[in-house]
Amino acid sequence: MAVWDKNLLWSFMFLLAGAVGQTVIYPFTSTCAVRGSTVTLPCTFTPRKSFSDGGKEVPLKIVRVRWCKNHELCHGSVPSVFDSNSANSDPRYQYLGDMKTNCTLQIRDVQQGDSATFRFRMEADHPEGHFTNTTGVTVRVDDGLRMRIIGSSDDKKLSRGETVTLLCASVCTFHQLEATWFKDGHALSETGSSLRLSPLTAEDSGNYTCALKKKMKTLSEPYSLQVEAGAGGNLPPIPGVVFVVLLAVIALVLFIIERRLRAAEDQRAAEVS
Repeated sequence: MAVWDKNLLWSFMFLLAGAVGQTVIYPFTSTCAVRGSTVTLPCTFTPRKSFSDGGKEVPLKIVRVRWCKNHELCHGSVPSVFDSNSANSDPRYQYLGDMKTNCTLQIRDVQQGDSATFRFRMEADHPEGHFTNTTGVTVRVDDGLRMRIIGSSDDKKLSRGETVTLLCASVCTFHQLEATWFKDGHALSETGSSLRLSPLTAEDSGNYTCALKKKMKTLSEPYSLQVEAGAGGNLPPIPGVVFVVLLAVIALVLFIIERRLRAAEDQRAAEVS
């Protein structure tokens, strides 16, 4: 069958599905993920509410939902990556949906074998309610890509007290990522895809790198961050206690001057009277 014939057939199937009230919608039909990361495949579905049997409207109820890979219909004995009727699903595949409208699938610790097309299927308590969207979501897995660091500020020379967020990213789109962060070659405790430094101090200056957790070959190029003194930074900072004492002395001097001025005014007033 020619490609355009197949596309025409699929379009007809979607029109037919819409006519009877069944839909499965994937917000995007392709994505890429870095090996070892987590990717989420958003999905929503609308089941058929009922069907006509001899002039009588019979209600339908969804009793099973499935996700398969590399199979157009995902039916019968085809292996599933998730099956609501089975307790033996691979724990890497987490169904975040329900039996009503949400059919989102999450793939954790993405592996090379996840380079495939994933399709969702709903099954009702009668075959009239079964439906698979044959378009599916195609996942491409990239392995060995080096990460890169993107800063929230274009200026890599920042002042003390400011805030900067570093993002560990790649050319792939993915939704969750566990990263290992390094500063001057030493591992940091943070494991998320972003590193927030606030408020900045001189100790935050250095070269930052990141990599996918346990995937050191994805280590990024160094991101150099330099924290400079702010306005008036050439003067040595006044310790907090000394500053408070200085303020107290100034307040005391002003108080004494005010008392003396009032006493002088009182004395002049007495002499006039």
